[in-house]
Amino acid sequence: MRHSWRLLFFRNCTRSSLRSPAYPFHPHLQVHSSPRSFYSLLTPSFQVNLSDPTNPINSKIPICRNFSSEPLVEKETDHCFLISDIFTKFTDFNDINKELELNGVVINYELVLKVLKSLEFSPDVARRFFDWVLERNSERLSSKAYNLMLGILGVNGSVEQFWALVETMKKKGYGVSKGVRDKVVEKFEKEGLRSDVEQLKAVFATGSTDKSVEKVGLRASRIVRNQVWGEDVEQKIKDLDVAFSSNFVKIVLENLAMEPMKALIFFRWVEESELFKHDERSYNAMATVLGREDCLDRFWKVVDEMRSNGYEMERETYVKVLGRFIKRKMIKEAVDLYEFAMSGANKPSVQCCTFLLKKIVVGKELDMNLFSRVVRIFVGNEYVLTDSMLDAVLKSLTTVSRFGECNTVLKEMKEGGFLPSGSQQRKIAFRLSHAGNHDKVNEFMDHMEASGSDLDYKAWTSLIEGHCASGDLENASACFQNMIEKEGVSNANYAFESLVNAYCYKKRAIDASKLLHGYVCNNQLEPRHTTYKGLINKLLVQDGFSDALNLLDLMKSHGFPPFVDPFIKHVSRSGTSDDAIAFMKAMTCKRFPSTSVVLRLFRAFFKAGRHAEAQDFLSKCPRYIRNHPDILNLFCSMKSGKSIASAAVAV
Repeated sequence: MRHSWRLLFFRNCTRSSLRSPAYPFHPHLQVHSSPRSFYSLLTPSFQVNLSDPTNPINSKIPICRNFSSEPLVEKETDHCFLISDIFTKFTDFNDINKELELNGVVINYELVLKVLKSLEFSPDVARRFFDWVLERNSERLSSKAYNLMLGILGVNGSVEQFWALVETMKKKGYGVSKGVRDKVVEKFEKEGLRSDVEQLKAVFATGSTDKSVEKVGLRASRIVRNQVWGEDVEQKIKDLDVAFSSNFVKIVLENLAMEPMKALIFFRWVEESELFKHDERSYNAMATVLGREDCLDRFWKVVDEMRSNGYEMERETYVKVLGRFIKRKMIKEAVDLYEFAMSGANKPSVQCCTFLLKKIVVGKELDMNLFSRVVRIFVGNEYVLTDSMLDAVLKSLTTVSRFGECNTVLKEMKEGGFLPSGSQQRKIAFRLSHAGNHDKVNEFMDHMEASGSDLDYKAWTSLIEGHCASGDLENASACFQNMIEKEGVSNANYAFESLVNAYCYKKRAIDASKLLHGYVCNNQLEPRHTTYKGLINKLLVQDGFSDALNLLDLMKSHGFPPFVDPFIKHVSRSGTSDDAIAFMKAMTCKRFPSTSVVLRLFRAFFKAGRHAEAQDFLSKCPRYIRNHPDILNLFCSMKSGKSIASAAVAV
């Protein structure tokens, strides 16, 4: 008896056991029939000009494709309206191709159906779209697509085109669906087309629908699924009297997805019986069914056989199988699949590399061997690692609290010829120093130095800011000192202001003042005006009046105007007459400042109700200040006001 090995195999297995291989594998993997969320992430936007010789469908030349990060349904809905608009505005296929390419439209089976449904009342546009798909990739036009187009022609009165399409469908083995028949019969009856009505009913009565490839394929899959394989099963399939084609084999295999071993036996039997020689579509259908945890050996055998026969893995196959592997956390297998696909003509996109790198770094354990493999595969195919890829990987590391491993990631990416840009260096420097991991900070700096890409002053500033944000003033100061030694002081102003602010926040404004004096005197640092102003304010609050006065001389030496407001406020509210004299002398190069400044201070004293302190301050001022008319008038007015107030109280 032919193929007796299959009969013996199935007689010794229950139906449930047929879902697993005959020898041990990993635990059973449930095949999900609708992995839409993952598919929406990985569906590549490929060149839609299918007649273009550079297109991967017609050539072995690889092109880069983009993955969509939007939900599939929303993305396809947007593209549906966009495609309808393009085919409405343009009639020339070359113009249509350009518009589709510019908008990065993904043409797939589901989108073809959506577009046809949306064009139900636009027969000319629908016909143009249908012909465009037919010319470039007719395999995307299934029986359902043909029926949608047939319905559009029928309900819009395109009778001749309707019957022409019916004849085309017959040749392909497609039948007229009941829904289309009912709608078109109703239209023909309203138009009085009795002969067409009768003809259409006759076409449907012949059972053409039951002979469609989809229906026959479904029946064949039921025969295989519901019975133990044997000669009787083989004969029943042959009795279906169907022309074995890649479309038919694909439909049967897809309907046997939950029974991969039966699908594989059918797949092998078809070719061994010389009913059909497998092509790219049937191989990919089989690979899609076997691409699961419990069929790995058979999966790799089939895809290797496919490649050796000159066929390529289709993008849909890659996406579906990769999705299963990722969902089951089979990262190694996902990398193996990526390597296989990258060695073929239909290469995954740049985004797929990023996606895999992200999945690797968030795994239960950080497997840098897999990370390195993906990088080598990617770079080995003449792609270039980018900052955006590093940024995505670092974000993933952050989600699993592994940002400290960024140095390991950078080392591996360096092997792929990548060095982070200045903006990336700044992000990493800040994050590492803010985390307080000094070993990782030093490792990062050593890595940059070894790569010939020393930190620029902005990266140094970020490093210092990170230390300051974490409250580590010691390391922030040491880091600033290193920055001065390596970069000089020309671009150190901003970093120094961050350092000063951090000291002030820790209520160490006096220490910050000493730090400023030291760098100004020893390194010729010129602090920013805002640095001086902020530090003076903090010193006056933190009992550093004399230190604040000392900063006025430095401000004048750097060309900044005197900063008097906080001093006037401080002295008038809590200072003594000696403090007022010291302030007057510190703010000017002359013996005493202008009368206007002195008047402001006197008014502030009076406003604060400190008349005695104002009088004491006046007695210590130079004679020309004491005898100045404006100051005498001010004091007289204050005394008169005080006398009137006293008299009012007495009454």
